[in-house]
Amino acid sequence: MERKVLLAEDDQNFGMMLKSFLQLQDFTVDWAINGVEALEKFRRHKYDMGILDVMMPDMDGFSLAQEINRISPNTPFVFLTAKSLKEDKIKGFKLGAIDYLVKPFDPDILLLKIEAILRQSSQMPAEDEKFQIGNYIFDSEKRVLQLKDYMKRLSPKESALLQLLAEKKGELLSREEALIKIWKEDTYFTAQSMNVFITKLRKYLSLDMEYLIEIENVHGSGFILEVRRRG
Repeated sequence: MERKVLLAEDDQNFGMMLKSFLQLQDFTVDWAINGVEALEKFRRHKYDMGILDVMMPDMDGFSLAQEINRISPNTPFVFLTAKSLKEDKIKGFKLGAIDYLVKPFDPDILLLKIEAILRQSSQMPAEDEKFQIGNYIFDSEKRVLQLKDYMKRLSPKESALLQLLAEKKGELLSREEALIKIWKEDTYFTAQSMNVFITKLRKYLSLDMEYLIEIENVHGSGFILEVRRRG
């Protein structure tokens, strides 16, 4: 099955290296050296995802992302950039980025993220999707978490946070992504609020006697939902 990626990167050496690396992993890669060229390619072809540099001539990555969202709002994309300012990361996530990688980075890490994004994209949740978390069933539309006779109706933020964790089960959910997507801002106060919701979810998920369900805190980075058999 063809996996087609749009790469927008104005650095010739880095762009060529990244394109070759992805092609070795059996991706079909269209490489554009500026935002205008990338947008033209996006209008003519269908892509499974985009990898967008932020700082490009003619049209920057943020502007390109806005156009991609307008044309095909379900196409996932990540930002690559040398800009590590918190404000830029917040802007990127607000535009809908799945991730925001600061150069230099390990290409193998990018590959793992791409694979995870494409898996998630190929299994886009329907509005009534149910997630299996150990022996729990989580209905994200009805906001109900159920374990046999136990049923907990979640608040909107509890449900949205658990859905993000469930969609990335076993993978890191960054604090920034969760805060921007759910609270719409990344501040000290919203981060403290999220910690409270994480504590509540841990309590709700503690009743499974067959599976140990943990929301692990990765210091300074985010959270990982882990499910393991007990014993």
